[in-house]
Amino acid sequence: MSKSGALDLASGVGGKLEKKEVLSTVQSYEKYHVHHGGDQEEKKANYTDMVNKYYDLVTSFYEYGWGESFHFAARWKGESLRESIKRHEHFLALQLGLKRGQKLLDVGCGIGGPLREIARFSGARITGINNNEYQITRGKEPNRIAGVDETCNYVKADFMKMPFSDNTFDAIFAIEATCHAPDVVDCYKEIYRVLKPGQCFAFYEWCITDSFDPLNQEHQRIKGEVELGNGLPDIRSMGQCLEALKLAGFEVIWEEDAAVDSPLPWYLPLDKNQFSLTSFRVTAFGRFITRNMVKTLEFLGLAPEGSQRVQSFLEQAADALVEGGRKGIFTPMYFFLVQKPHS
Repeated sequence: MSKSGALDLASGVGGKLEKKEVLSTVQSYEKYHVHHGGDQEEKKANYTDMVNKYYDLVTSFYEYGWGESFHFAARWKGESLRESIKRHEHFLALQLGLKRGQKLLDVGCGIGGPLREIARFSGARITGINNNEYQITRGKEPNRIAGVDETCNYVKADFMKMPFSDNTFDAIFAIEATCHAPDVVDCYKEIYRVLKPGQCFAFYEWCITDSFDPLNQEHQRIKGEVELGNGLPDIRSMGQCLEALKLAGFEVIWEEDAAVDSPLPWYLPLDKNQFSLTSFRVTAFGRFITRNMVKTLEFLGLAPEGSQRVQSFLEQAADALVEGGRKGIFTPMYFFLVQKPHS
């Protein structure tokens, strides 16, 4: 059950925050990202605060514009955004070879859109870990409506320090979530720890590609705007993620950029030059309507002060994502399938 109306959007801005705290929270969050990305060490040191602030501020916008699954997808011609998102999730489940009754972990589960879809698709029992209380609250009722409330649950915890015993899960997945980790090696090591020997971890990672030039100011601006609009400490390269997996102890079975062979570009829903009735709210005209709606609701006191600033940095990030995709310097779906050795 994703939020769909204007008043739902307005009332949800800030999540669990008091409405009077929204503006100061926006200002505090934005300080992490000054000067095209901000101080990376400060962001990493304060990642829990930064990411929690981010998702308190933006979750209602995500639900309003995107639905229940907060991720991109490779897309076929003639396929709707929602259909492509479901197929993206099914592909991941198929690579893990899931079976009914298996115990899975969804790392950084959001409000549980992929968790529900994969649970219904596979019959597996899934635990979602999320450190944001508001998102967990938002995910419980949709679980009941989808009929998976007895097989799926949420745990509020930091995925860098998970409250699970060693060798707990039959499989683990993550969709565009581990990019929030302050240290990717430690993140992968923690996932390795709670995965049973011989079992697999499959995930989509946000990465800068080999085309990214760290000396190119335009590339750095795009990277910084993506980080600001998506609550990221630092976007890593594909090579850094691959090396981190090996350092964590995983054996890499398969890795590829799922965006490369997509018939339609992954960033198409955010492209201002495109129009779609099925994803109208994220088109240029849809964003124009949302921008003015939020401005009016904030003026009337129906949305908290600071809502416009949240909408503004999300729009800026959307444009940066499109730029990064067009230039080929960024991908939100570098796919990894890795295995924890049997011994």
